Amino acid sequence: MKSVQKSLLLGGLILFAGVTAAEQDDDPRFSISAGAEYTTGTYGGDADIEDFYVPIKATMDFRRLSFRLTVPYLSVRAPEGTVITGPGGEPIPGTGDIVTNSGIGDVIGSITLHDVIQNRRLGFAMDLTGKVKFGTADVDKGLGTGENDFTVQADFLKFADRVTWVGSIGYRFRGQPPGATLDDALLASAGGIYKFSGDTRAGMFFDYRESSIGADPTQELSIFLSNRVSADWRLQAFVFRGFTDSGADWGAGLQIKRYLPSLR
Repeated sequence: MKSVQKSLLLGGLILFAGVTAAEQDDDPRFSISAGAEYTTGTYGGDADIEDFYVPIKATMDFRRLSFRLTVPYLSVRAPEGTVITGPGGEPIPGTGDIVTNSGIGDVIGSITLHDVIQNRRLGFAMDLTGKVKFGTADVDKGLGTGENDFTVQADFLKFADRVTWVGSIGYRFRGQPPGATLDDALLASAGGIYKFSGDTRAGMFFDYRESSIGADPTQELSIFLSNRVSADWRLQAFVFRGFTDSGADWGAGLQIKRYLPSLR
């Protein structure tokens, strides 16, 4: 898809979201979160690529609309010449000596419109998300491609007592860095979230992502546990295991979230 078409697609979603936001009757809910994630794998290369990812995320939630902005710090220990293609995208392995590079990663902005389709009787809903990965990471250090990526995604939710079943499908349109060709990629996931109580929930998901560099698709199984430790704070931990050479062997992370008071 050409860049103009991608811009129109995201622009249409932003316009639709803006109109929807103007129709909201309730106050927005603000939150900020900080996390740390470690992943390791060879990604089809000859040496391990270790990735330490520290995102700071700001969120504004309306009743049917959510805005998110993520600014990450990234530290990568890998063979020289390795290029990180973005969060959730497999690195392009290098072949030089092992080096460590760090700095600000790719900034990500997203808009989610909730309940685009909803049937309360069947306990079913569909959300729609548009996301832009801005090419802000240092290209010379291999922390990013320097190009913008665009993602559109639909999430399907089925509510059943304490369990929420979730299925997602999306598509990522890759920017093309000089000297490389990155393929656009299909994204999909399926899993469920179990609510132990009003404060505690856990979930398991299987994720599938087509490779952008002509390798096998990435397949991962992840498990998370989330607990609301107070009225304003939530803590979440997760681990995942990869099953193909194009993905990480394993990873783990922790996130803490703070809900902020309303502006009104």
